[in-house]
Amino acid sequence: MPELKRFLHDSVLKKEYGDKLSVNFIPGAVPTLILYDAGGKEVGDPTLPLGSGVLRLKQDQPAPQIQPGCIRVRVTAASLNFPDALQVKGQYQVKPKLPFIPGSEVSGIVCQLGAGVKGFKPGDLVCAVTQGGAFAEEVVVPAAAAWHIPAGVDAAEAAGVPIVYGTADLALRHRARLQAGQTVLVLGASGGVGTAAVQISKLLGARVVAVTSGADKAAYLAQLGADAVVDTAAPAAAGQRLHKLVAAAAPKGVHVVFDPVGGQALFESLKCVAWGAQYLVIGFAAGDIPKVPANLLLVKNTTMHGIFWGSYMMKDYKVLADGLRQVLQWAGEGRLTLQVSHRFRLDQLPEAMAALLGRQVRGKVILTMDSSSSSSSRQGPGQLSKL
Repeated sequence: MPELKRFLHDSVLKKEYGDKLSVNFIPGAVPTLILYDAGGKEVGDPTLPLGSGVLRLKQDQPAPQIQPGCIRVRVTAASLNFPDALQVKGQYQVKPKLPFIPGSEVSGIVCQLGAGVKGFKPGDLVCAVTQGGAFAEEVVVPAAAAWHIPAGVDAAEAAGVPIVYGTADLALRHRARLQAGQTVLVLGASGGVGTAAVQISKLLGARVVAVTSGADKAAYLAQLGADAVVDTAAPAAAGQRLHKLVAAAAPKGVHVVFDPVGGQALFESLKCVAWGAQYLVIGFAAGDIPKVPANLLLVKNTTMHGIFWGSYMMKDYKVLADGLRQVLQWAGEGRLTLQVSHRFRLDQLPEAMAALLGRQVRGKVILTMDSSSSSSSRQGPGQLSKL
C-alpha cells in the first residue's frame, strides 16, 4: 500500500504534513471551500473568536488535489478531539508547520476516485482518518484510511467513530486481550475515548469501574452501563486517594487499566491492579507525563502498553482495519452507540474548543458543514444516539 505509507510517512511519522498539505492543493478547484488554518500566526488559544486569534475562516481555499489511491470526500461532519486543541495551542507532540488545517477524522460522501481505487464508488457514505485537514468542506484521503458507514448509522455522528472507538478496540481487544468477567478500570471515562472504552468493555462482557468528576458525568456513566462509578468530586470522596476509592469498587483488583489521563492518576491506578494486569497508556489529558518506576510493574507482574492507534496504519494495518470494521459492524447492528453531547457548525469552532477544554463534553463533539445546524445542541446524560 505505497500510497498509505507515503501518506503516513509525510504526516505523522515524519511530522511534516504541514508542508505536504500545502502542495496538495490546486488553484480554483472549489473556490468556496471553507476551512481553518493558523493564518501564518503563532499557535495559541483556540477559543478566541475567528480572525482575532490563531484561527480564521477562509471561503476561497482551493480544493485538495486527488491523488492515485485516494478518494475525495465531500464532508458531512468532522469530529473534534483533544489532540486537535493541543495542536492549535502548540502543545501536541506532532507540530505541523504553519499554516495548517486542524482535524483528523471526518464523515461524508465520496465524490471522486483517484486512479487505482477499488471498493468505493461516488455516492458512498464513509468515515475516514485524515491526519490533518479535516475541518474543511472537502478532503482527500487514501482509500485505505476510509471505511464504509453501515446502513442505519447516522452519517454525521460516524465522524466520531474511527479514532476513539478504534483506539479503545485496539487497546482492549488486541493488546489487553480483555476477557468476559474481567474488571476494567477506565480513567477519564466520560470523555470520548473513555466512553468508547466503557461501551466496548461492556460489550465484551467485562465489569467496568469508571472514574470521572461531577454528578452529571457520574449519572451519564451509570446510564451508559458502568458497573461502578467513582466520582472524585463527590462529598463522599473528599480527602480520599483515588486508589482507595477504586479498591472499594474492586476489592480484588482490576485486570485492565484504560488510562487516557496520565499524571498522578497513573500511580494511583497501579496500586489497584490485580496480579498479571494489563495497563493501557492512551494519553495524558492531565498534562503531566509520568515516569513509571519499574518496580511498580515488577511486584504484580504488570504489563504496560503504549497505545498509538495511528501508527498501526503503517506498522500493522490489518489489525487496525479489522478492528474498525468490527466496531462499525457492531454499530450497524445497534450494539454500539455514540454519545454526542455537543454539535457545532464549522464556523463555531472556537465555541467547540471551549466546550472541550472546559471539560463540558460527555462523549463527542461534532462539527457539521450544515449552516442550519444548532450552534451547540446537547444531549443530556445517557441520551445516547445510534451511531
